[in-house]
Amino acid sequence: MITKIDHLGIAVHSLDEAITYYENVLGLTCEGREEVESQQVRTAFFAAGDVHIELLEPMSEESPIAKFLAKNGPGIHHLAFATDGITGQLAHAKEQGARLIHEVPFTGAGDKLVAFLHPKSTFGVLTEFCQAVH
Repeated sequence: MITKIDHLGIAVHSLDEAITYYENVLGLTCEGREEVESQQVRTAFFAAGDVHIELLEPMSEESPIAKFLAKNGPGIHHLAFATDGITGQLAHAKEQGARLIHEVPFTGAGDKLVAFLHPKSTFGVLTEFCQAVH
């Protein structure tokens, strides 16, 4: 079951430049940076109430984020929903006709289990399910 909007992923060319904006202009505090080797991405997180902002910087030209930036430029990359049962959430989405990018969750930023739904089946929004590992 979805429990809340967990975060918005925002693709950026430079974490350093984007962090400066989020801290100086918006007054948010960077909670930390992380590299997710499997996705070739560097991340930085900010809390905005109960929702987080995840900045995403590519580590290589082969990164999905690099490809997104080349096609779309910087901006909102995905919407992530927290769930208390990611496997069941994926199965339900598939049963209802959503196209899964990932049939099996994998470890993403923050050591959460994550999986994505294809935007062609979600009205153009790359949708992530994430579940905290206890």
